[in-house]
Amino acid sequence: MKTHRDLDVWHIAIELAENIYVLTREFPNQEIYGLVSQIRRSAVSISANLAEVGARNTRKEFLQFLYYARASSSELDTLLEIAKRPNMAEQGKIK
Repeated sequence: MKTHRDLDVWHIAIELAENIYVLTREFPNQEIYGLVSQIRRSAVSISANLAEVGARNTRKEFLQFLYYARASSSELDTLLEIAKRPNMAEQGKIK
């Protein structure tokens, strides 16, 4: 691996972040600075941490940022579950 751009998972994470931005445009305006902001930050954090993976020299650092990306993924999953509860987004759009 030369850079993070060589990681298929990084490209998937970028696409996920793009889809999250599209989805959250449909959320209520009162959530822009609350849940929407948190959802977007966690989605972006996944790809950002994967980019850091490509810049690390040791296995320990490499794994650490993979764990950070996984944690951000779990955070995003939780936030999307919360978003489904009060029907802020159409049920079929969040999977």
